[in-house]
Amino acid sequence: MGNQLDTFLASYSREAREIALCLRILVMNVFPYVTERIDPRAGIISYRRRKASKDWVFAIAPHMKNVNLLFSKGAHIPDPSKLLVGSGEQTRHVKIKSEAETQNSALRLLLEKALNLGSEKDT
Repeated sequence: MGNQLDTFLASYSREAREIALCLRILVMNVFPYVTERIDPRAGIISYRRRKASKDWVFAIAPHMKNVNLLFSKGAHIPDPSKLLVGSGEQTRHVKIKSEAETQNSALRLLLEKALNLGSEKDT
């Protein structure tokens, strides 16, 4: 995935690339059996439970000055820290502006909650 990931991230600022890579590590630590899919047209790196699945759980969306961490079912995740933003029926995101923000324990907790929310439907 290295070359494809490097190519995808090349057009973003150094800060956005570093944040995206930190988020990628965080997602893979929480979701070790992840299937990663880079979609240059959509401008995202999505994470799914199974390779053939069309349903994504998380996605990383780099922008020039920040990176959004998207949650496909974010509207259904308890968020006492109020990190999630958005007004869609399902999707919410967290806007990450620095590498340090990727270390926020509340962010990891959101990832774990989102993963558990989705796994209830898989069983």
